[in-house]
Amino acid sequence: MKEIILTIKYKHYAQLTELPEVDKKLILQSRKAVERGYAPYSGYKVGAAVLLQNGVIITGSNQENAAYPSGLCAERTALFYASSQHPNIPIIAVAISTQSDPPSDFAKPCGACRQVMAEYEDLACQPMHIILDGPAQIIVIDGINGLLPLRFGKQEMR
Repeated sequence: MKEIILTIKYKHYAQLTELPEVDKKLILQSRKAVERGYAPYSGYKVGAAVLLQNGVIITGSNQENAAYPSGLCAERTALFYASSQHPNIPIIAVAISTQSDPPSDFAKPCGACRQVMAEYEDLACQPMHIILDGPAQIIVIDGINGLLPLRFGKQEMR
């Protein structure tokens, strides 16, 4: 038997002003998208902003539905729209923001959203820049393996 320990590397920021300008811009767009979230059941609104390689930013918000699980997460809303409207343009970054009461420490994508991000990262053949925004901290991870290390799709560790 061989025991293997997986570790993740991420950057921690205490406030928005510490981030590079492109990350700030993406977070501000995801925060705007939060306001368009429809979350009457959970009260947990989420917004996402996706940056494409051509500079276009696509936003999405979570959309709940009484016929659960018919709703859709903000991340998948934005990613699927980006792919359908801009096919073959790599997705290079995604910022995710939340609004809840009590506040969450930072946004945490669900497993389905993580797997969708993995698929688009594989299509781009480069790690996706992932920004998880919260009221007290911002976490930045370069590559989906930091969120979903043992996943479907490409299995090699980067």
